[in-house]
Amino acid sequence: MHLDTEHPKPERAYREFNLDRPGNIIFVGHHLSTGTQVRCLIRTITLAGALLEVSPNLEMPSHFFLEILGIHDEIGSTVVKREGEWVTVSFNMLLNPEFLHHVLRLSFES
Repeated sequence: MHLDTEHPKPERAYREFNLDRPGNIIFVGHHLSTGTQVRCLIRTITLAGALLEVSPNLEMPSHFFLEILGIHDEIGSTVVKREGEWVTVSFNMLLNPEFLHHVLRLSFES
């Protein structure tokens, strides 16, 4: 096998859901303290990550907790890509499918 052989692109592994729900980016401080919070809009979500819309002027930390408005769990997140106001994040652990179902159901009901 040649090293310069192009590999096929992997298919999307997780189903993406439109969420369009407000959230908070919670900055992680010294000794994992949480203090600073900024609003964001969670546009899409999967079991593995999300697409956030934030102010283009916001200095994003590489690692933070994501809180979905109306749900009191904080999701450890890492920035994968940033383009202007669009931030793609991966979750530090896969979401439990029942938790994601609860999030989607809550968005549908409100």
